[in-house]
Order: sequence, then C-alpha cells, then structure tokens
Amino acid sequence: MKKNSKEEPTVAPGMNDTEELEKEASSEEVQKGEYTEVTTFSYDEVDPS
Repeated sequence: MKKNSKEEPTVAPGMNDTEELEKEASSEEVQKGEYTEVTTFSYDEVDPS
C-alpha cells in the first residue's frame, strides 16, 4: 500500500550519527563481511570577506 503523504526520515533518539559512522569495523567483522563502507561528503564553504 502506497502512502500519499511524505514522511521525513528519522533517527533513533539518543543516536550520535557521527560517532556511529566513524566507528571502525573489527577485523573479525571484516572477515565475516559484517560491515558497511561509509563515504562522508563535506561541503566546505569559505566566506571571501
């Protein structure tokens, strides 16, 4: 069933996105393939004033 209203994505309360995304996988997790590669995109704008 398709909803007509648009819902914004949410994050669990108390979850620190930055901390979770920067956490390294253990060697055991890598061997088992239980990890996700994360790419961070950062837009750095400098004010020319």
